[in-house]
Amino acid sequence: MNSTVLFYTSPGCSNCRKAKKWLDENHINYVEKNVFSSDLTEREIKYLMARCENGTDDIISTRSKTYALLNGKLEDMTIQELTTFIQDNPSILKRPILLSERSMTVGYDHDEITSLVPRRKTEAGSMYVA
Repeated sequence: MNSTVLFYTSPGCSNCRKAKKWLDENHINYVEKNVFSSDLTEREIKYLMARCENGTDDIISTRSKTYALLNGKLEDMTIQELTTFIQDNPSILKRPILLSERSMTVGYDHDEITSLVPRRKTEAGSMYVA
């Protein structure tokens, strides 16, 4: 069973290129979605937010120009308002975002990205990360 990773990217992102190279080298199936050229659905954005362990800090780039325009109003937004804002301003998302069935990795960190390698059974039946 080889699951597919959802891979949210943007053009010109060096960490996205590193992550793509890593995925290719490790023979991991992925579906790449450019956050600027493919419209992110409300459902997708809410799913991304639900997978965050540390709230929106996991996926919102506080260094983006778009974030600066909010003037600290992010905390006052409802989930629906934030979802709509992200749809209208995808540049506020950190990139890359990689989602598998069991993990989410944001940015390119070699140690974290290895969580995307599928688990396989050994001959003895124990589990290990390939």
